[in-house]
Amino acid sequence: MTTPGEPPPERHRPSAYRPISAHQDGVAPEAGMIGQAELAALAAGSRLFATGAAESSFHLTLDWADAVLDKPVRLVAATDLPPDTLCVAITLVGSTTALGEQLPGGGEPTRAVQALERRLGTRSGAIVALNLAAENALLPLITAATLGLPLVDGDGTGRVFPLVEQTTYTLGGISSAPLALAGPGEELVLIETAPDRVEETLRPVVLSFGGWGLAACYPMRAADLARTLVPGTVSMLMAAGRPGALRSAAAPYGVRRLCAGRIVAVEGSSGHGADLAMPSVPSSIVVEESEGLGRLVRLEAHNEIVLALADGAAVAMAPDQICMISSADGMVVDVDKAEPGMAIEVLVLPAAPAWHTDEGRALGGLRAFGVPL
Repeated sequence: MTTPGEPPPERHRPSAYRPISAHQDGVAPEAGMIGQAELAALAAGSRLFATGAAESSFHLTLDWADAVLDKPVRLVAATDLPPDTLCVAITLVGSTTALGEQLPGGGEPTRAVQALERRLGTRSGAIVALNLAAENALLPLITAATLGLPLVDGDGTGRVFPLVEQTTYTLGGISSAPLALAGPGEELVLIETAPDRVEETLRPVVLSFGGWGLAACYPMRAADLARTLVPGTVSMLMAAGRPGALRSAAAPYGVRRLCAGRIVAVEGSSGHGADLAMPSVPSSIVVEESEGLGRLVRLEAHNEIVLALADGAAVAMAPDQICMISSADGMVVDVDKAEPGMAIEVLVLPAAPAWHTDEGRALGGLRAFGVPL
C-alpha cells in the first residue's frame, strides 16, 4: 500500500528496440508463461481479425515487446488472483498511424500505471487488456513485462470496439476512470469524470499529445474483473497464431462465413482519423457473391462494418463483428482500404453473450454507431 502522494518505486526497464529473436536460451518457458518464443504466435493471432492496424506501428510495438521480454510474463486467470488484487487495463488511445510517427520513449507504461497507483494509493497486482487487436494485444504484455506483473488471460471486449467505454467491464458496472494517459513526449494526464464522458474528454487530450497515448484505466478488484472479463482470449490468440492453426481458433464464440465474392463498389469514406472520433463519416461497400445465390451483399461501415445486408435483408449486425478477409493474403481488409475488384471473404464473429443483452446492444449495437434501427 502507498499513500496517494507517494510515488511507487521505479520499475521501468529501458527498452532499446531490437529484432524479434528465438527464446534466448533455447528453452521454452513453462506453461502459463509468455516469453520471446510465444511472442510471435501472440502477435500473429492478434492480427487475424484486427482492423485498423498500421504496419509500421505494429512492427514497432512488436519490437518493443521483444525488447522488454528478457524474463517471461506469467499468464494468469483472473480467478486465480487474490480477490482484492488491483487490476489495471491497458490500451492504446488514438491513432495507430500516429504511433508509428510519434515514437514511444519506452516509459509510457510505467508513467501511466504509477500515476493511477498514486491516485488510488494502492499498488497494482496484475495487468489486463482492454481488447486484443494488433497493437492492443502487445501493449498490455509490454506493460506487464516492464512492471514485473502478471498478465490476465482475457480482455474486455472479446472483439474490438472503437470507444474506451465499449467494454464488458462497463457492462459489469466498472468505470474506465480514473484514467491515466501517458504520451510519447513525457506528457501525463489523469482524467476523472463521469463514465459516459471519458471518451469526449480523451479526444482533445490525445490530439494534443500528437495523436496517441497509452492509457491505464478500469482500475478494479480481481473479483470484479473475474465476473466482467471475456476469459481465455490471450491463450486463444497464441494458439491461433501458431503455424498451421485455424483462424477460427482466435474467435471466442466461433466464426460464421457470410459470403465470398468481389467488391464491386465503394461509396463514401470513413475518412482520416476515424479512430479518434466516432461516429465517422458513413461508408458502404458492395460485394457481389461469387458462389451460391450470387447475392449482392452491402456492408455499412461507421469506423468498422456494423451492418451486412444481402439483397436488402439484414444478415449480420453489431454487436457481432463483421470482417472482410482478403483472398489474396488472408489479412483483414480495413474499410478505408477497400477497393473495387478486391476478392474477399466476409466473416461474422458472434459477440460475447454480454453484448446480446439490452445493455450490451445499447453500448455496442447499431445505435451506438449512429445507425438507426
